[in-house]
Amino acid sequence: MKRYSIFCFLLLQLFCLSALQAEIRLPAVFTDHMVLQRNSEVTLWGWGTPSEHINIMPEWLNGDTIKTQVTNMGKWSARIRTVEAGGPYKIRISGSSEVTLSDVMLGEVWLCSGQSNMEWSVNHGIQNGDEEAQNANFPNLRIFHLPQIGASTPQENCFSKWTRCTPETMRQSSAIGYFFGRNISEELNVPVGIIVAAWGGTPAEVWTPRENVMSDPVVADDFYGASQWWPAEPGALYNSMIRPVMPYEIAGCIWYQGEANHPYADSYARLMQRLISSWRTGFNKEIPFYLVQIAPFTYQSTDNGPARLREQQAMLPRMMHKVKMITVSDLVENVQDIHPRDKRGAGLRLSYLALDDTYGKFVGDYESPVFKEAYQKEDKIFITFDGVKKGLIIKGSKIEGLKISGDDGIWKEATGKIEGDKLVVSTDGLQSTKVNIRYCFDDDSIGNLFSTEGIPVVAFRTN
Repeated sequence: MKRYSIFCFLLLQLFCLSALQAEIRLPAVFTDHMVLQRNSEVTLWGWGTPSEHINIMPEWLNGDTIKTQVTNMGKWSARIRTVEAGGPYKIRISGSSEVTLSDVMLGEVWLCSGQSNMEWSVNHGIQNGDEEAQNANFPNLRIFHLPQIGASTPQENCFSKWTRCTPETMRQSSAIGYFFGRNISEELNVPVGIIVAAWGGTPAEVWTPRENVMSDPVVADDFYGASQWWPAEPGALYNSMIRPVMPYEIAGCIWYQGEANHPYADSYARLMQRLISSWRTGFNKEIPFYLVQIAPFTYQSTDNGPARLREQQAMLPRMMHKVKMITVSDLVENVQDIHPRDKRGAGLRLSYLALDDTYGKFVGDYESPVFKEAYQKEDKIFITFDGVKKGLIIKGSKIEGLKISGDDGIWKEATGKIEGDKLVVSTDGLQSTKVNIRYCFDDDSIGNLFSTEGIPVVAFRTN
């Protein structure tokens, strides 16, 4: 009798193991309430029993079935055609077991990533946060929030799920992501899904595959190592907070990061080229990549690193296709706070960029004039800019943060004026063969030079 009991127990364990192996499993990024990219071909993937046949029946395909098979490694994937925005739909996935995904929407999907300024939520104390949260019943916006976990190797899954946007879920998620996604949804009248992968204090190296960092001697040499507050190993957050959602079909990425990299500012553009290229490879698409230039803050730097990092950020759109930048210096109330509280303004400005550049719908100005070139005529320096539509204006009686130096390298306050779309700086009284100009090229100066549309000029130096 005892042997019979043991035999039955082992048989039951074998049955349970067999049943477990036979289950169709999906990664966390495929759950109820998710948003799939509209008018596209999206990839669904998961795990099952080797050689098992999988049938996928998306409701929007009116009975059509997509067939695939589990590989000998226990994995399966399939490409599925999506149609115009809408929902809710169901997706039925069947084989030896069955999974049904409900309340699936078709719309636009955006990745929102970076460090604390992207992470910051109502719970962190944003401007008008409680009021914004109370009004955040927005079922057409869905949120997938990756947990803050690092890994030394690439991960295939994570611990999360899609949620509808409610006052409760909005309070805990990226405020910039929320305002960005909500405005995209309202302007295009489509569902929007935001995938939030952000962690305060993190340098860009941890968001870049390790091999992409270590294979570049300049980038690898500049990485500054360990921290007790967040993973510091190159690739650690790419592995656990980006890789698990690849190759989920997305429309593009918004990025707010850079504060942590200012000690090694001069290699930032080089590093970001590697990050962006690796993400585009992982998502199988040249995704638009829209970044926020870091805001003025009193870093008390000794090498002007924050200004040089902003300069590197401004270089990226000229170095890579479909990379663009917004500036938020005019949204800063307190340069002693590294977290500007006006996240709504930043999110909306990013959405204006995306709506214009990705969707061809202009709804508001967002483009900052960026230094192009400087040339001298007699006792004047003429400075031209890219991104000027009509002209430039000064908000105030004189230009703040404008400085000039000569051969002695001593910086003095400069006098400038606007002539149409040019900044004209006087060199009167400066006896020098070499003249350099700076505008807000320091840690925390907030300038008052704007486009006529009201968007701030990007800080610059002429040399």
